[in-house]
Amino acid sequence: ERLGYSGIKVALPTEMASGRCFLEHYIQSILALQAAAGGSTPLPLAIMTSDDTHARTEELLRAHSNFGMTAGQVSLIKQEKVPCLADNNATLALDTKDPFTLQTKPHGHGDVHSLLHSSGLLANWKAAGLKWVCFFQDTNALVFRALTAALGVSARNGFVMNSLAVPRKAKEAIGAIARLENAAGEVMTLNVEYNQLDPLLRDTINKDGDVNDASGYSPFPGNINQLVLDLEHYEAQLRVTGGAIAEFVNPKYRDASRTSFKAPTRLECMMQDYPKSLPKDATIGFTTLDVWAAYTPVKNSPEEGRAKVKGGSPSHTASSGEMDMYAANCKLLQMAGAKVDPPKQVEYNGIGLLQSASVVWSPLFAVTLAQLRARLPGPAGAVHITQRSSLVLDGADISIVGLQLDGALVVKAVPGAVVTIEKLAVKNAGWRWELIDEKDPAIPEVDRIRGFQVVRDETRELVFDQPGEYVVNEE
Repeated sequence: ERLGYSGIKVALPTEMASGRCFLEHYIQSILALQAAAGGSTPLPLAIMTSDDTHARTEELLRAHSNFGMTAGQVSLIKQEKVPCLADNNATLALDTKDPFTLQTKPHGHGDVHSLLHSSGLLANWKAAGLKWVCFFQDTNALVFRALTAALGVSARNGFVMNSLAVPRKAKEAIGAIARLENAAGEVMTLNVEYNQLDPLLRDTINKDGDVNDASGYSPFPGNINQLVLDLEHYEAQLRVTGGAIAEFVNPKYRDASRTSFKAPTRLECMMQDYPKSLPKDATIGFTTLDVWAAYTPVKNSPEEGRAKVKGGSPSHTASSGEMDMYAANCKLLQMAGAKVDPPKQVEYNGIGLLQSASVVWSPLFAVTLAQLRARLPGPAGAVHITQRSSLVLDGADISIVGLQLDGALVVKAVPGAVVTIEKLAVKNAGWRWELIDEKDPAIPEVDRIRGFQVVRDETRELVFDQPGEYVVNEE
C-alpha cells in the first residue's frame, strides 16, 4: 500500500483539526446536498470494495450508524479478483506460498460499471427518479466542491458523461482528456494515459509531443477520475453491454529487454474508459476547475511523496492533503468576504508546504460557495482569522456575522440549534502542529504519515446541545 497506512483509506482523517474521516466527510456532503434538494428523495451511496476492504468498510459504517444515512441508503458492492500473469506468454502466476494456488489481484476500478448493473442498483435509482450518477475516488476531500459545478455543466450541455479535470503540466503523471479523431472522421473525447499521450502526439499532430502552451500548461487537462453520468442513458447502455469495459495489460518490466516482469501483472480495466463503449453520437464533455478547488488526493507515503516532489510533481501525501484542505477553506472564506491572513512556509516529513489557518467545517454547514456566503452575512472584513488560528464549525445552522480570531475556536450545534455569532473576539494560545519522527513506532500511524501531531494548548469551545435559537454577542 503506497500510502503507508494499514487501515482502509476511507477511515483516514481528512485533516486533524476535526478528525473527520473521509467516509464521514463524503456522507455528510451527500446529506447536505440531499437537504439542499429538498430532502424528499434520499441520495444513495454505493461503495465498491474488495476482499481486503469489504469487512472493514462494513464495520466502519456499523460503528458510526452509517454516519447519518438511513438503512439501505448505503450499498457495498464487492469486486472480485482475477488471476495474475507471470510473463509475456500470459503464463498464470502461482502463489509464492502455495504452488497449487493462483496469484490474484483486483481487476481495476472499471468493474464498478458491471457491479452497478448486476446488483440492480442502477435500475433502482432510475425507478426512484434520480437523474445523475457521480463517481469519485476514496481520498479526495475537495471532490464535492467540484461535483456540484460539474452537475450544472452536464445539465446545461446535455452531457451523457462529464469528466472533472484540472490544469495539467506537460508530461505530468496524470491521465489527460483529449479529443481523438481517426482516419474515418470518427471522434471520441476520453482519457489518454500520460505515458501514452506524448508518443501519440509525436506520431500525429506535434513532433515535440506533450508540451506546455502559452498558458504554462499542457493543452490537454488532467483527468482526476471524478465523473458525472446521465443516469437514464447510463442505465440503458449498461443493459446492452452489461457494464463490460475494454481490458488492457500494463506490466512493469525488469529491464529494457522487456522480457520479464518485476512482479506479476493482470488484465485490468478503468472506469474512465466507459466512452469507448458508447454510441458515436454520444455527447461527452469535461469540466476543468483550478486544482485548489477540486483535487488533493491522499495516495502517497512520505517517502514516495518526497520522490514525487524531487521529480517536480505534487507529493499527494496525507500532510499535503490536509494543508490543501485548509488552504481551500481559507480561500473560500476570502471569497465570501472574510479577511484571512496569508499562509506560512512549513516542512513536514521533509516535504515543503504552505500552512494556512486550520479552518474546517462540516459539509452540513456549507458545500457550495453560495451556501458559505449565506453563512457570513456581515460586511466584508467583519470576520478576521490570523494564520496561527484554528476554527472548527460543526453544525448545519451556524452563521457568523462578526468574529476576530487569533487562537482556537470550536463551535458545535446539534440539529435544530440555530446559532448566530453576532460579535465575538477570541485570543488564546491555540493549537500547534508539532513535528514528529515518521519512523517512531510509538506514534500513531495517522500522525506518522503526516509528520506532525496537533497539540491543543488552549481552545474556546461553544457547544449548543439543545435545539433552539442562540445569539453570541460579546461586546
